[in-house]
Amino acid sequence: MRIIHCADVHLDSKMLRHLTKEQAKERKNELLNTFEQMVAYANENKVSAIIIAGDLFDTSMISVTTRNFVKDTITNNPGIEFYYLQGNHDIDNFLINLKEIPANLKLFGKEWNTYGVAGSENVTITGAEIDVKNHAVIYDALTLDENKYNIVVMHGQIQDKGNDNPDIIGLDKIKNKNVDYLALGHYHSYREDAIDPRGTYCYSGCLEGRGFDECGEHGFVLLEVDEKKRTATRTFVPIAARTIYSIDVSVTGCYTTVDAKQKITEALDALKVDAKSLVKIVLTGEVTLDSEFNTDLLEKNFADAYYVFKVINKTKTKINIEDFTFDETLKGEFARTVLASADISEEDKSTIIRYGIQALLGEEI
Repeated sequence: MRIIHCADVHLDSKMLRHLTKEQAKERKNELLNTFEQMVAYANENKVSAIIIAGDLFDTSMISVTTRNFVKDTITNNPGIEFYYLQGNHDIDNFLINLKEIPANLKLFGKEWNTYGVAGSENVTITGAEIDVKNHAVIYDALTLDENKYNIVVMHGQIQDKGNDNPDIIGLDKIKNKNVDYLALGHYHSYREDAIDPRGTYCYSGCLEGRGFDECGEHGFVLLEVDEKKRTATRTFVPIAARTIYSIDVSVTGCYTTVDAKQKITEALDALKVDAKSLVKIVLTGEVTLDSEFNTDLLEKNFADAYYVFKVINKTKTKINIEDFTFDETLKGEFARTVLASADISEEDKSTIIRYGIQALLGEEI
């Protein structure tokens, strides 16, 4: 039996950060298309069920287009059972506005709901939406048949021990509960680890990265369950339309924008970054006061080659105090004054001196 585990789709995200209005609109549609492609993958690979472990939507104001798209995708695929657990970004807006819940859409509530997967006698899917009212007692109420393969669906942040925060899922509360696979949502990158000798927890991550804090491959998890042995293999399946990169590029030893451009080109080629990608370059390393890197110009040089291209300068200026000891110019006096200041951090001193000397030289800051 094959089962897909996905989460944190965040349909109808505004997507305005780092994007033009036209790109934001395009990315919103790409989220919908990626969700549809996942369902198409399920059909092509004989997947019996799709688990959505929270945050299918991003806002309470779900557009009519998105609501109808999700409803139609579910109803047009009656051979797949959809198990939807609401997350912290999900509001009942989607469900309330459905005239009728599709027969193949299974929901979870504030108490544990357990479903037997169609066509199987040995696989169960159990889930509960945890909040401030039920989190203190919900774990004690979890009862699973040790003779079945038990999938549990939850949304929250996994930790070794639980606490009073309902968003925290404590491993100590899940251990030895006959959980075979804990399908989690909330964390936006793929992650898995053991619960106990029997079970494993897994974050599928989001289907599409939306910002530079969601870099790397994104997709879903394919579970292939051996019903007789009550075991399963897990495969991460990348599906995102675009990949997001944040790349540190050392420009130590470089002096000009042209030098930096060459270093960036080498880094992009090494990673084989394709033109559909969203890219953030972070310039790092130690540079001298004579070095100049025009980040705006660098962005323009690469803008046409990638979907989004940003450059951030986080280099540190290497300053030798000896260079200013006998410098009788205004630059030397300025640098010595800053270096002697006790209420400025060493890191800030470098930045202040760099910008100050650029100003004294009449350069644009």
